[in-house]
Amino acid sequence: MSRNRKRVLFAGVGGMVIAFVLIHLYFRPISVRVVEPAAQEALQVFALGTVEARVLSKVGFKVNGLLRELKVDHADEVRAGQLLALLDSGEQENQVAKALANLDKAQANLNLAKASLKKSRTNLALKQQQSHRRQELKNKDVLAGEEAEVSLAAAQTAEAEVLLSEAEMAAAAAAVKDAEAQLGLSREVLSQHLLVAPYDAVIIGRHKEIGTIMQAGEPVFTLVNPCTVWVRAFVDEAKAGYIEVGQPVEVRLRSLPGKRFPGKVARIDLESDRVGEERRIYVTWCDCPRDFHLGEQAEVVINSGLLDKVVLVSETLVFERDGSSGQIWTLEQGQLNKRRVIFGQSTLDGRLPVIQGMPEGAQVLAALPSGLRQGRKATVQSGGTP
Repeated sequence: MSRNRKRVLFAGVGGMVIAFVLIHLYFRPISVRVVEPAAQEALQVFALGTVEARVLSKVGFKVNGLLRELKVDHADEVRAGQLLALLDSGEQENQVAKALANLDKAQANLNLAKASLKKSRTNLALKQQQSHRRQELKNKDVLAGEEAEVSLAAAQTAEAEVLLSEAEMAAAAAAVKDAEAQLGLSREVLSQHLLVAPYDAVIIGRHKEIGTIMQAGEPVFTLVNPCTVWVRAFVDEAKAGYIEVGQPVEVRLRSLPGKRFPGKVARIDLESDRVGEERRIYVTWCDCPRDFHLGEQAEVVINSGLLDKVVLVSETLVFERDGSSGQIWTLEQGQLNKRRVIFGQSTLDGRLPVIQGMPEGAQVLAALPSGLRQGRKATVQSGGTP
């Protein structure tokens, strides 16, 4: 056999061996890892926000005046109705004294009008009696008609005086009511020189000092009702649909990273942030720290539900994602397959629960080794990925 023929023969045999090896590698089953279903998985939504207060008030006086005294200071706890500050009230106290004197004067005038009315009625009764007797004497021709007419005129005059006295008494009674109203107004204005707490509160800010000339409405203190402290948090709109009022939450404060405060979703705003594409939620918490700080950053984890026996897929294993659906590699009856499935709410670590599209017995690949091909046979490695 010539040397060339031997070379050709060896080359052919080598090619057949190589082809056999390639065919074997191409068609042989590959070993893959699959995702083991989780027995139970908590669905959680993360939100970032700040500590705020639902009831916060900037309180001040309703009248102008000189700030004379401050009874409380920053961080003090106050009760409803407790005195917080005073304006100089000397001038208004004089106004109250003047209004009281005017009331006494009006009351005296009313008493005088009552006495005058009583006198006028007595005089009227006397004049009417005299006129009646003289009229009878005139009818008996004992008395001249002129004297009877004078007596009748006197009775009519007395009647007019009674009407005048009644009008004077009504005016005096109205004057008393006016004086009482003026006194009440003066006392009300005097009471407005005292600043009192509208509810049980903690003072988180003092804005004025003693001796300041105050204008009506200027804030002296900022008050917060400690029972209304909550967290205002912002949630991505893509995950906001899973949140409902009443769901349990866990609050973590930046100043107390090692502590967890349980709470619940108290309110979900009907209007979203158009720029940040986020939805505002408000979380009330139990066991709120006594030394709270408004504006402090807070992390909120909302427990939106539980999933039983669910397959969780890493986002890196999903391709051709379209909204809530995407394609994944599965192992079905020993063969590899691409399958489009529907995902639910993602977990905090970025895994996606498969909620629809998986046939019974199918398994999701936990990694994507080389050589994946539609319909290729595969076997499961021991020790799947949870």
